[in-house]
Amino acid sequence: MSVQAMLLAAVVAAAVVLISGPFFIPELHKLKFGQSIREEGPKSHQAKSGTPTMGGIMIILAITAATVAADGISTEILLALFVMLGHFVIGFIDDYIKVVLKRNLGLKARQKLLGQILMAAVVTYIGVHTLGYATDLWIPFLSGTVDLGFGYYILIFFVLVGTTNAVNLTDGLDGLAAGTVAVAAIAYVFVCLHFGKGDLAAFCIAIAAACIAFLRFNAHPAKVFMGDTGSLALGGALAAVAILTKTEMLLILIGGVFVLEALSVIIQVISFKTTGKRVFLMSPVHHHFELKGWPETKVVLVFWSVGIVFSVLALCILRFSS
Repeated sequence: MSVQAMLLAAVVAAAVVLISGPFFIPELHKLKFGQSIREEGPKSHQAKSGTPTMGGIMIILAITAATVAADGISTEILLALFVMLGHFVIGFIDDYIKVVLKRNLGLKARQKLLGQILMAAVVTYIGVHTLGYATDLWIPFLSGTVDLGFGYYILIFFVLVGTTNAVNLTDGLDGLAAGTVAVAAIAYVFVCLHFGKGDLAAFCIAIAAACIAFLRFNAHPAKVFMGDTGSLALGGALAAVAILTKTEMLLILIGGVFVLEALSVIIQVISFKTTGKRVFLMSPVHHHFELKGWPETKVVLVFWSVGIVFSVLALCILRFSS
């Protein structure tokens, strides 16, 4: 993969978002695709009610166009796009049910899981039987791997489900998910280059560029939200890159902000159900800091910074574990 091709991926991805935004967002307004804000959320968020959602369509269109323009289609890119676009479809249907059909719960959990099981099975099968990937798990610092056998299929399922839902939970403040995904994607550019996977590096650059460009419309005060359409697809894209580079363990650190967001929800639920007490003022944890009095923009900038620290640490681990 040439530097020119990678630059092309970044330029195309950013251009598609920046050019489509001024046309696409007014259409979402006309269609009344507005976000409903839950009453139990921070009171300051009620002013966001009616802000158009499903802006993730712009992001995913940009990533797809940029990836194809930069490198064409390889088997690995096909798999990455399959996972991203598959989760895009799930997120789109979920958003459509909630926003257009006005059914607040959207897709049922088992319906989402069925789609994710299918994608995990396809990716793992093609990876193992077509691309020749081993069913092993790389363990940082140990300079070795552990063969999981059939358990590798189960691992991939949990990587997909965990990452997509964690990114979805992070999408709760203006610019928070877009910025943290961009940071993680940039980290994965270096991971892909480390393993000589230039086509996946271009895919990651496209993700980062599209998310950064999306901040033009999504930074506080947001003119559009990405919705599940964007957050599930972006989570799927990051998970796909981790799977295809065999760095599933490294994703835990590169996506450290997403992990903390998901853990805060798990801890809150367990604590409340077992003791009747809440550990956080509200979960996911970004709402806890809001209720502590932090301005929304401060929470977002701090979380971006934490994401950068996690990513740098992960790259250092990769460097010294190779």
